[in-house]
Amino acid sequence: MNGPVLITTGGTGGHVFPALATARALRARGRRVLFVTDARGARYLRGENEVYEIRAASPSGSLQRRFRALLAIARGTWQSRRLIGRLRPAATAAFGGYASVPTVLAAALARQPILLHEQNAVLGRANRLASRFARTLALTFADTTALPPALAGRSIVTGNPIRPGFSATAARRPGSGSEFRLLVLGGSQGARVFGEVVPHALTDLPAALRNRIRLAMQCRPEELAAVEQRCARLGIEAELAAFFEDVAQRLAASDLVISRSGASTVAELLHLARPAILVPYPHAADDHQRANAERLARAGAARLLPEPDFTPDRLARMLTELAEDPARLAAMSTAAAGMAMGDAADRLAGAVLAMLDGENGS
Repeated sequence: MNGPVLITTGGTGGHVFPALATARALRARGRRVLFVTDARGARYLRGENEVYEIRAASPSGSLQRRFRALLAIARGTWQSRRLIGRLRPAATAAFGGYASVPTVLAAALARQPILLHEQNAVLGRANRLASRFARTLALTFADTTALPPALAGRSIVTGNPIRPGFSATAARRPGSGSEFRLLVLGGSQGARVFGEVVPHALTDLPAALRNRIRLAMQCRPEELAAVEQRCARLGIEAELAAFFEDVAQRLAASDLVISRSGASTVAELLHLARPAILVPYPHAADDHQRANAERLARAGAARLLPEPDFTPDRLARMLTELAEDPARLAAMSTAAAGMAMGDAADRLAGAVLAMLDGENGS
């Protein structure tokens, strides 16, 4: 079948970045790609030529909100059916989030082959809903939980593609310099706790180690001033920003990273083989950030520090242990590199085209 591939994805970067990487890999193989998403997802796709918006919402919260969400999903399914009828794609690849559900439903009604990609170590709720219609389920982690038994024979491991700007970045060997470069990535959820804990933990370090620390820290915009004052009061020189434009280069140059453990962050840490202290966002759906962090911790690529245990004293002891043991940092880096799948986008593109070969051969 020579029609385009339709990619549908949710409204966050964690869903959209892997979709974009897979689209590039499909285009490199000569395939036209269409995107279907909601208004939030469309913000990440402004550079794409063929993007179609539909209605969608998460059926969570109050009874009234759930009812409105179901109406939005129904409307989005109708919109997707019209798009599929007009554009005649050959296959659909879905990357999670409730914005992908209406298009998956419409693709199933059109009897299209469907691939789902799961970025986290727990199958997301939207993907659980859509999974009954999938021909192939592509996983980031082989031991992903919450998989329906019916999908056991239809699952493949592809890894999670990284966003543009990371693939060509060269990383340094952690712990190899006289300075110790500590990067703190707060993300969009929960940077406040990092701003409260990290500066105080640094003051508890041995003086010789504290003088080696070069801190770069991402904070929420509304927290920047408070964290800057806190660092100044504690005598810590820090480079603070709400967002680092050069995050790939900063990650590559870091000796250790403190961060949440969302899917995109984890993929980037593994790709650049960065040792990390992971503090999962405790309110993530199905506690998927903790599941992600546990996979890295079990492999020796990171340390897991749940937020209730993320105290200045506990963090200071962990920082001291790691910073004063370059061999341990190197081992964590090696473990991270061993978990990385740098060809994830190509694997996903190949899996989509394999579905089409199956259609042609049937």
